[in-house]
Amino acid sequence: MSEQQQVTMPETAIPVSKAVDVVVIGGGASGVAAAISAARNGASVLLIEQRGFLGGMGTVALVPAFCPFTDKEKPIIRGIGLELMERMKQACSDEYRHEYDKQLDWVPIDAEALKRVYDDAVLEQGVELLYHTFVSEVLLSADGRRVEGVVVVNKSGRSFIRGRYVIDATGDADIAALAGVPFQKGGEQGELQPGSMCYLLANVDRERFAAYLAESGDTGQLHRTVERAIEEGALPEGRKSISGLAWLGGNLVGVNFGHVFGVDGTKAEDLTRGAVEGRRLAKRQLEFFRGYVPGFEQAHLVASGEQLGIRETRRIEGDYILTGEDFMAAREFPDDIARNAYYIDIHLATSKGTMHFTHLPPGQSHGVPYRILLPLGIDNLWVPGRAASSDRAVQGSLRVMPNCFAMGQASGTAAALALRMNGSSREVDVSRLQALLVEQGAWLGERYDQQAMQSS
Repeated sequence: MSEQQQVTMPETAIPVSKAVDVVVIGGGASGVAAAISAARNGASVLLIEQRGFLGGMGTVALVPAFCPFTDKEKPIIRGIGLELMERMKQACSDEYRHEYDKQLDWVPIDAEALKRVYDDAVLEQGVELLYHTFVSEVLLSADGRRVEGVVVVNKSGRSFIRGRYVIDATGDADIAALAGVPFQKGGEQGELQPGSMCYLLANVDRERFAAYLAESGDTGQLHRTVERAIEEGALPEGRKSISGLAWLGGNLVGVNFGHVFGVDGTKAEDLTRGAVEGRRLAKRQLEFFRGYVPGFEQAHLVASGEQLGIRETRRIEGDYILTGEDFMAAREFPDDIARNAYYIDIHLATSKGTMHFTHLPPGQSHGVPYRILLPLGIDNLWVPGRAASSDRAVQGSLRVMPNCFAMGQASGTAAALALRMNGSSREVDVSRLQALLVEQGAWLGERYDQQAMQSS
């Protein structure tokens, strides 16, 4: 970049606005669970979120449902994540609770109820919240091995927040990238999974829609209707199925359908284009629903996501990179801090591409090792969530909210343990971490159940 394309800002002193034990950046599933677990285990915690509410893709992007908490036989994501989903159910209507009380997979998200649940859950633990705030810089120690704190920008101005330990729950590894951590992004040609603009439709006749699905006696009716609409030009080329219809009430449904291609969620310009294209696509889809799908004739679009739902950006390089082979072998690790059974779900990168799904058999899951949360080169930073250290195949499985809860809980608990011993993330006693996670509701597999029974 030439000198004419740059400006030099004057040197300024930045006030220190706060100092805490643990700074969590990002208020999605990973960040909420990390903040709660760190505070429960004795740390002072500040949770920074750039929006005015928590919830990440479930509230910001209106992703309509939680992905499965089970391996099709039993819940394997437990602890804080399961606790929060159950609290959301209790905050919803009587009709909602009656329908979903016992359900653990694909539970519809009531975004407004979930926002309040998250507010209450973190504040009950003594977590400090700072909304409408963006992290612009990090300060590293002289040896470059520790993040000393972060520079934040908000309506109050620019200030520095000092933290002994930092959890990057941005989903995009923003803090890790600022700290110089190496990362991968996308596929071999840099291709990224597309984004989706999710939305809420009201005034839908659910009974009429159910009758339409039942007419053919199979589950392919809606798929064929989508294919016909694409052939007739009512819908653009791309995704040929509507995988996400989540009913929140008699006539209110959340929708996850269609793709916006070529959006890099780490670039503001791409997010801007994605928002505009996403809203246009939502309108086109609304017209499709009204014209092609019985029960949706009077559908009304009441809300669309504040931003495009993002599936994939950076993946850090950590002390271990979880692989597709680990997934397929249902491998366990000595430092497991969670289990995962969600299928590998990689969406087409272009409108002409194909989607790839790989499932484990019911009852099977693989371990999620602590080491994938530890970014290379930094000793007081954890990166839980979709940006954890994995190859692209496994990222297509790890990225969903239940897994993010589990990795966030492990990160917050580990930060609290590191604080107690005044040590680094890599000096945490993993066996103590595992025992504490199990004690506080997490599930790490049958062998940990057996160990707990033997020690009790």
